[in-house]
Amino acid sequence: MVIGVDASRAITGRRTGTEAYAYFLIQALIPLAESRGHRLRLYFNQSPPAGLFTASESVETRTIPLPRLWTHLRLAAELQRRPPEVFFTPAHVIPATYRGPSVATIHDLGYLAFPEAHTRRQLAYLRWSTAHNARRSRRVIADSKVTRADLVEHYSISPQRIDVVYPGLDPVLRPVNDEAELSQVRAKYGIQQPYLLTIGTIQPRKNLQRLVEAYATSGVTAQLVLAGNVGWRAESILAAVKRHQELSTDQPAIVLPGFVAGEDKAALMSGAEALLFPSLYEGFGFPLLEGNACATPVMAASTSSLPEVAGDAALLVDPLDTQAISAAIGRITVDKALQAKLVEAGLANTRRFNWQQTASGVLATLEKAAGQA
Repeated sequence: MVIGVDASRAITGRRTGTEAYAYFLIQALIPLAESRGHRLRLYFNQSPPAGLFTASESVETRTIPLPRLWTHLRLAAELQRRPPEVFFTPAHVIPATYRGPSVATIHDLGYLAFPEAHTRRQLAYLRWSTAHNARRSRRVIADSKVTRADLVEHYSISPQRIDVVYPGLDPVLRPVNDEAELSQVRAKYGIQQPYLLTIGTIQPRKNLQRLVEAYATSGVTAQLVLAGNVGWRAESILAAVKRHQELSTDQPAIVLPGFVAGEDKAALMSGAEALLFPSLYEGFGFPLLEGNACATPVMAASTSSLPEVAGDAALLVDPLDTQAISAAIGRITVDKALQAKLVEAGLANTRRFNWQQTASGVLATLEKAAGQA
């Protein structure tokens, strides 16, 4: 069977959640598909870096550049000219005119709960692309049971058409204990010890304004680090940070170091006293698991997919209760027994999520969509 895969999101220089999903999943799919007698045809909108994926006789790459409307014009034309037996988009959208068997991964529907976190144009595109993928896909892959439930509720998709396949973890994430490496990363991002870390786009959905306000009343003297690019409508968050800097006399300045390079993430997480992730909505929540993998105690919201992903490997808190968040920050910072328990549970939790298992689940879905299972 020839499996066509939109690999355009796998070659971005700065991988966030969906780009990392595409990259690591394709890496794991290549040997698995080959072992099952399948061929992968990878479509790129620009030339991929040399050695991006493992060389294999079962992989064909098609670079078909076009500056604008690549998916709906150039990729659509290529699929029409040489249709695969099933087409898969791991992090994007099915071409509007494509009618062959297809599968799409839908990562989350956070825009429905928090439309204000997006520009009007982004919101319109998210609504259209999700509805289009849900309607056009022969089968849909969801990152979590919460996302599956949202798709059933908001888009009336039969749950029998939706397969929940958990993503994996970046295999390089592991506890870093080398003090020279930890010190070098702290210096690079202007961080002082001890520190508490949250990582992700600076935007309202991440609940960072409440986090800053909770931190201010927690009595904790560890520095708070808000790592990630500044996103849409971050003004209230930045204002809360500014107020903290002006009013606080017993806590260090909050640091916003911007995007964290992939090679620095393990050391940054490993050096933190705790990872704080009180996000209002997540379709999966990679940072929670990344903290688990780096042996860092994790505090997370008790809503959306986060309890499903965390199991017993995070201190869960009501993300709408600033006082509860403040108390949880204090507890996770000083309670050594809790820290040890969360670290042990976190390392065990990561074993539920690896890209080989993800690839196996995705391939089973692709085979069903193509009528081979």
